Amino acid sequence: MNNRNQSINPWVICPKPNPHARVRLFCFHYAGGGTLSFRNWADDLFPGIEVYLIQLPGRERRLMESAFTRIEPLVKELKQAIIPYLEQPFALLGYSMGALLAFELARSLRRDRRKISPEHLFVCARRAPQIPATKKPIHKLSDPEFLQELRRLGGTPDEILANKELMELFIPTLRADFAVLETYNYYDEPPLNFPITAFGGSEDTEASREELAAWSLQTGADFNLHILPGDHFFLNSTRSGLLGIVDRICRQINV
Repeated sequence: MNNRNQSINPWVICPKPNPHARVRLFCFHYAGGGTLSFRNWADDLFPGIEVYLIQLPGRERRLMESAFTRIEPLVKELKQAIIPYLEQPFALLGYSMGALLAFELARSLRRDRRKISPEHLFVCARRAPQIPATKKPIHKLSDPEFLQELRRLGGTPDEILANKELMELFIPTLRADFAVLETYNYYDEPPLNFPITAFGGSEDTEASREELAAWSLQTGADFNLHILPGDHFFLNSTRSGLLGIVDRICRQINV
């Protein structure tokens, strides 16, 4: 993977740098995931869209770093790392936990004097932030109970869940990611001034159509909702449908 400034900035990976790109797309993964969640996206999107992958501590090349357990300090450090990449039009795309992170990053950028703002926010497989959780938190469960919940969600391959050595390595990061989600407190702010597009899975039990539609309250601009075939991880099962819509919208930015 050819990574721009990877040795300098471990937060941001650009698999396919393009100095002539019209828009940058920053991708934020789900809890327990990593940059591989968006594998080959740079190859499948229009060349004018330069893809950047956000690599959080506690996984992949940052495996030996401690993962964050709260969203506020995570957004604070991420913002400082990503600002140098925001000198041209950009969009944010977050999947599940990543949707919440991208949303709070956008709000934090708006509070800055720099007034940096994305052109578009894509949110996937995550209820609107103002809707409180209805399920019990899992990040403090015993290991067997925690693993059972991970199996139910379906985002972690069974061969990894069954590997005791691997799970001893990954459980702290998985717990940390769920702690980020389950300790999140939403605070009212004015709606964002750029469009939001939400995506959900037709069989997803974690984010209903109504909960996804409530993202419309977070923008004063256009809002669109797309329900795609699949469960919470339609990212894998309906990849081409998701990419097609993202591609079409990003092509229209800065035209």
